[in-house]
Amino acid sequence: MQLEIRPDPAEVGRARRWARSRLAGSGIGADDSLSETLVLLVSELVTNAVVHTGCPAVLRLFLPGAAAGPDLVTVRLEVVDASGRAPVPRCAGGGETGGRGLALVDGLADRWGWMPEGPGKRIWCELDRCAEQREPAAAYGGGAFEGLAFEAV
Repeated sequence: MQLEIRPDPAEVGRARRWARSRLAGSGIGADDSLSETLVLLVSELVTNAVVHTGCPAVLRLFLPGAAAGPDLVTVRLEVVDASGRAPVPRCAGGGETGGRGLALVDGLADRWGWMPEGPGKRIWCELDRCAEQREPAAAYGGGAFEGLAFEAV
């Protein structure tokens, strides 16, 4: 399932509402930690697409079928935009209000990455239901932020 996103900051809230409704329809409750984390990731990736590209985007959400069972749930989120610029991690200073989105994605997702797609790119992340058994988040087989320091706010 997918949602077309206009290059307008108001779209971030619409994307969160859309994701919540799709999760509820899949049997993943709004109070489930998987749901809360996924909505935060939707917010970060859609914000990045809207703010940093100025291009329309597409939000895609891949939910497991009912046959997967409650212990085998992996949810995939993708944002595809028309900008060919690669996502660039930033080390935001304590007083900055932005620049922490990809660090959040790196810390919250079980896996994430990006790839060129046509003239633009696709940024994706995956969440597994069993958070207690998660390995540290990684992109391209290794932590995308390995060796980078981020200041606490």
